[in-house]
Amino acid sequence: MAGATGTGSAGALLVVGDVVTDVVAIHPEPLAPATDTAARIRTLPGGAGANAACWAVRAGAAEVRLLARVGTESAQWHEQALLDAGVRPHLVVDPAEPTGTVVALVGKDTERTFLTDSGAALRLSPADWAPALLDGVGHLHLSGYLFFADSSRELALVALRAARARGVPVSVDPASAGFLVTLGPQRFLDAVAGADVLLPNEDEARLLAGLPEPAGSARAAAELSRRFPLVVVTRGAAGALVAEAGRVTAEIAAEAAEAVDSTGAGDAFTGGFLAARLAGAGPAEAARAGCRTAAQAVTRLGGRP
Repeated sequence: MAGATGTGSAGALLVVGDVVTDVVAIHPEPLAPATDTAARIRTLPGGAGANAACWAVRAGAAEVRLLARVGTESAQWHEQALLDAGVRPHLVVDPAEPTGTVVALVGKDTERTFLTDSGAALRLSPADWAPALLDGVGHLHLSGYLFFADSSRELALVALRAARARGVPVSVDPASAGFLVTLGPQRFLDAVAGADVLLPNEDEARLLAGLPEPAGSARAAAELSRRFPLVVVTRGAAGALVAEAGRVTAEIAAEAAEAVDSTGAGDAFTGGFLAARLAGAGPAEAARAGCRTAAQAVTRLGGRP
């Protein structure tokens, strides 16, 4: 499987995923039911796929493309934000649904709780795909959110199969433990079969490996690497694990950072990891690059560079 354990592939990075509008509310005090809680609130461009694309550019990827779907009310704003970040956007404007919106509630510990309205994001369909999107591409990355709705899941499968037919390696970020429970872990695993790289966090890894919550992330990573050539499990402040062929091959420490907001830290890891892989880095070195990028992400408000 090309690019799974080797030194990466030259060419552009194509991300197929989501663009959303993030409303980030940082509240130092616990939420007070039925009354006001003081918070710092900002409206920012976001989306797991878009964030990863922007961080990949920041981490040094020479060319990054993004296929996503947005609403008419904010299409120009999102397109300009992506262009300003150095990403080449291929945005499909949805005539019926608004751009997806995520409300991120960030507590004193910088952990976040999401309220998600997917809007246009998961209305991507096979009709939005064009084979030319893969021209010159060295790696395809799929946001896991695509697999949680019928239409966007069909699009993701079209893109995955097209990439496989061209020998382009594919990575997938499972994206959401909550959505994985709703869809069913086995259904997700069946849908992403054939991907070269899986990039779950600890909770997602345990769910997909079918392990109870007390089980360690190392065991989950090892189990999943029997299905996928390369598995990288992100563990927040504990860093990341790299697993191949049924065993953990590297444990990467997190970089020290003064955390402000953890929104998008996983997306930043993905962007840094993929940029390093495209530059020829091995799995452990790429995971270390991902940890560096994630450390930068948590020092700022929102999910983008």
